[in-house]
Amino acid sequence: MSALTLNTSTSEPHPAAAASSPLDVATPAGLEVTGVAVSFGGERVLHDIALQVSAGTTTAIVGPSGSGKTSLLRVIAGFLDPGSGAVMLRGADVTAVAPHRRSIGLVAQDGALFPHLDVAGNIAFGLPRGTRRRETRRRVEELLDLVSLDREHARRRPDQLSGGQRQRVALARALARRPDVILLDEPFSALDAGLRETTRQAVREILATTGTTTVLVTHDQDEALSFADQVAVLQEGRLSQIGSPESVYRRPRDTRTAQFLGESVLLPARTTGTGRATTALGEIRVISPDAAELTAPQNSPEVPDGQPGHGTVMLRPEQIELTEQGTPGIVVSSQYFGHDTTAVVAVEGLKELVRVRRLNADPLRAGAAVGLTVTGVGVLYPAASGGSGAADAPGIELLSPR
Repeated sequence: MSALTLNTSTSEPHPAAAASSPLDVATPAGLEVTGVAVSFGGERVLHDIALQVSAGTTTAIVGPSGSGKTSLLRVIAGFLDPGSGAVMLRGADVTAVAPHRRSIGLVAQDGALFPHLDVAGNIAFGLPRGTRRRETRRRVEELLDLVSLDREHARRRPDQLSGGQRQRVALARALARRPDVILLDEPFSALDAGLRETTRQAVREILATTGTTTVLVTHDQDEALSFADQVAVLQEGRLSQIGSPESVYRRPRDTRTAQFLGESVLLPARTTGTGRATTALGEIRVISPDAAELTAPQNSPEVPDGQPGHGTVMLRPEQIELTEQGTPGIVVSSQYFGHDTTAVVAVEGLKELVRVRRLNADPLRAGAAVGLTVTGVGVLYPAASGGSGAADAPGIELLSPR
């Protein structure tokens, strides 16, 4: 992983966001992308992208490979000219500004720290030319403290550091000039699972301390949900949903987004028109994807009213509990992950298997009879919503009311 600092401004530190909520509407935009479109060889790869990142907050752009994440990051950094649209930093249009003149720090996925330079030299490389030796030493020491590296690390070479330490040095170099925005391009993907989680948390705390507006690009849904204040889901060059991690996970806009953002259970349903739906797992309270923000999944939600009809109800595996009185099912398989166990259950009347996630539980024996009970609320996608209903979900049949 390498870090490239793209700004030339050194006169003032980055202003931290002062609002009580990181996404408060009163918070000014640290970064704004409006109407950006990009084509390669006549093929459109980004379609009318509009994204606003409040100053001092972190937004994760998450999407599968080929969704356009890297192209969008390159547009923001200035390495790729958009066919249309604009990029604004702190209210100033920088669409036509060269990369090295944008106040942006980039921590890239590929590459490495300069192997012929020690840690101090790598960090100092991010400072402007002509910085005096005393100021350079002071800033390097300040950044080492910021990223929680002992000052004795200053004389070590990159090959004498752990993967997590190299990540911190790369971030320190990107922060050297106090950029307005930091771009993180899959910065944790090369780390082992345990180190990835601790490094991710450390980087998040560092960026919160500096109040730096941050954009993380990742294909890892868990990383996006745990790292960012705001999540933007990019699919086939279009932003399908933007919102808080809680809202995009609990109320995805359509079934495709639901399936991308984690494991989901899609149940064909007959709706009553009064905020409830009948499914193979019984009657479930339902909400619209556009319902008001929930503070907890079990809270009384805003429910969609209307005419009875068919649709699909989306649940997360952790919303289904095993109980003696629940809907009968047979365990097909069970996987143990340490912190939780996933059971795959066959239910009569459903073509698709139902996934159940249980915390701190032992794996279940294949063939065991269990009961399934739904907790909380499901998200309802009416069949008439243009591709989100049960009739459009692969391998699912509509059910008659029981």
